[in-house]
Amino acid sequence: MTQHNLLKDTLSASGKRWFLREADERQVAFYVQRFSLPEPVARLLVSRGIPEESLDNYLTPSLKKSLPDPAHLKDMDKAVARLMAAISKGEKIAVFGDYDVDGATSSALLKRYFKALGYDITIYIPDRMSEGYGPNINALEKLKAQGHGLVITVDCGTTSFDPLKKAKEIGLDVIVIDHHIGEPNLPEAVAIVNPNRLDQQDSPCQDCAAVGIVFMTLVALQKALRDQGFFEAKTAPDLLQFLDLVATGTVCDVVPLKGLNRAFVKQGLKVFARRQNTGLRALADASGIDTFPSAYHLGFLIGPRINAGGRVGSSALGADLLSSDDPYHCQEIATQLSTYNEERKLIEADVLEEAKKQADSLENLETTPVLIIAGKNWHPGVIGIVAGRLKDHYHKPTFVISLDDHGVGKGSARSVSGFDIGSMIQAAKQEGLLEAGGGHAMAGGLTIQENQLKHFETFCLKRLQRSIEKEGLDLTPSIKIDARLAAGGASIELLEHFEKLSPYGQGNPNPRFLFDELSLVKADIVGKDHVRCIFTDFSKSGKLSGISFRSVGTPLGDLLLNARGKWFSAVGTLKLDEWNGRKRVQFMLEDIIQTTLVDLKKQA
Repeated sequence: MTQHNLLKDTLSASGKRWFLREADERQVAFYVQRFSLPEPVARLLVSRGIPEESLDNYLTPSLKKSLPDPAHLKDMDKAVARLMAAISKGEKIAVFGDYDVDGATSSALLKRYFKALGYDITIYIPDRMSEGYGPNINALEKLKAQGHGLVITVDCGTTSFDPLKKAKEIGLDVIVIDHHIGEPNLPEAVAIVNPNRLDQQDSPCQDCAAVGIVFMTLVALQKALRDQGFFEAKTAPDLLQFLDLVATGTVCDVVPLKGLNRAFVKQGLKVFARRQNTGLRALADASGIDTFPSAYHLGFLIGPRINAGGRVGSSALGADLLSSDDPYHCQEIATQLSTYNEERKLIEADVLEEAKKQADSLENLETTPVLIIAGKNWHPGVIGIVAGRLKDHYHKPTFVISLDDHGVGKGSARSVSGFDIGSMIQAAKQEGLLEAGGGHAMAGGLTIQENQLKHFETFCLKRLQRSIEKEGLDLTPSIKIDARLAAGGASIELLEHFEKLSPYGQGNPNPRFLFDELSLVKADIVGKDHVRCIFTDFSKSGKLSGISFRSVGTPLGDLLLNARGKWFSAVGTLKLDEWNGRKRVQFMLEDIIQTTLVDLKKQA
């Protein structure tokens, strides 16, 4: 879909370009009439390319309409056959999960499903500091010695060549359920169920988190068990009861909320709201969630707490919490994870300050298309978050690497829209620049020797430059606007219509609105560094109350605090707040540009 640059060659107060998503006016009018939608809602649907035939499923996403046949995934038949054999023989099964939210929810999902079948399986989450990411030989040997005959790796394993080769040598079968980008060759395993295998073409699940692929595997397994007569004497588990776990892992792994993922989250939030999962209920209480849950709650309140165990505490706490039905045990873990999360914030702030100083000192900061920042003994548990913060601040693909005393670096990467950083990591690994590495389009991880950092930087610069020159990659920060509104048009009724388009997140961003001809009536500081403001329109009949978060001391905040009575165009999102039974609309202001009374519409 084309976009119109509203500011031409100038930049906003935040140094960004504003783009208005363009929409076919005839199709917008058709959607308004055919589906009885407000014009801004119809405009968003058209500009985001939602076709008429898909609109019903978009507005009311369901798994029945969205879930493909799991059998289309390569090795799904092998995985199901091996799982059924393990069930029939009563074999000991272990789940080897990653230590992030996707890994924890995937592990807990398998644990809960097998418990519903009447089987107890082991969860093994590696220690982030001593074992690192993915299956390792020592852990697999330990599981074999404990009598396990089958290991299921979740959210990892696709590139674990040596550990899986060792597993085969010691007679330990492994099923890999993953979503990370694979290499041309695959490790030795009974089955590798991964929509991002290079030999898996055109799967509708390529954007799914690992927990989504685990869910599909259980759909296939349950069908096979039913066909075999397994449930003639017992009730089959209700797979829908586990969608709260699927939604949590999907949102927190920042995969696009489109298609199947959208259905997972939409339906999973309904399950979450029933608070049937004891661990998630404890986390919701610890997070202070007292309203119907949203993707925001999962991504910014629940997820960081689950992740905190793997980052600065005990890696196994998240999976333990999500698979437990003991309320006292869950409350204890939720409290512990909240404490770890506060500790994580302090460590993160220190590393972020050091990383920013290093970035700001780079002579080529303005021109380089990629940031590679390395520091001695930075906590590995926070480098991924710091990479994300730097990526957002500088709007460049970013690597943050922690070097130990032996010159070995563990790094995390975050990318900008339009550049596949996981593929670049895989390419660098194949060039021999990395000891290990993998990821997906927006994030990845790696292991590198310190003496390879310069070579790796050169490799990344060439690859980014090629994307800029040949594919038109634009690293200038931008804001994409969905619709224009008048100050008085930001109504409760309109926001309730937009709520039907949720869940919002990666791939389906919260709608951004442009308000023209706003006069700043009042601006003051609230909290530590937020700016509260009140605008009125030209006729003074419409009023808009807003807040600009963490903007004190920035060009945006300075302009707001010193421009009472001035005229602006403003961009941001809208939020429906409810307090004491009363609803109100709040404008979450992201950016402004000072104007005269010349309407920006004339420039469009």
